[in-house]
Amino acid sequence: MPIDDTLPFQPVNIAIATISDTRTEADDRSGDTLAARIEEAGHRLAARRIISDDANEIVEQLADWIADESVDCVITTGGTGVTGRDVTPEAFEAVWEKEIPGFGELFRMLSYQTIGTSTVQSRACAGVARGTYLFALPGSTGAVKDGWDGILKDQLDSRHRPCNFVELMPRLQER
Repeated sequence: MPIDDTLPFQPVNIAIATISDTRTEADDRSGDTLAARIEEAGHRLAARRIISDDANEIVEQLADWIADESVDCVITTGGTGVTGRDVTPEAFEAVWEKEIPGFGELFRMLSYQTIGTSTVQSRACAGVARGTYLFALPGSTGAVKDGWDGILKDQLDSRHRPCNFVELMPRLQER
């Protein structure tokens, strides 16, 4: 999709959470990949955390970032599968006001090109809460690349045409 270079770029403040019981800062490859792509695109890394696969912990951190006016967007990696410990989508559902169903659908379509039918095991999802975008990606570096490169890089670029998430930010809390 086209980028209109006549328009100004507006950096977005993005918080990252890696959802995992086993990853540490030293081996968080998916979080590192996402952080690098965010900064390469010209956005600001507002915060970064590793959170265990615990729905209450995830909800608490999401709520803190949603309440923080310096965070425009939260992207998580991990916890979107179908096992008992995968609770990221449930945590998102507990805080969002509106779901963005097309995000998960498009993510799985893009992921299918890379991993085939295994993509059905992903419950990638997105929503909006109190003016903050929320995106949940699977925990692999490949999934982060598919989600960022295939969707978020463009949708979080204010110059992307015909439309993008950034231009909607001032209107997200309209009633």
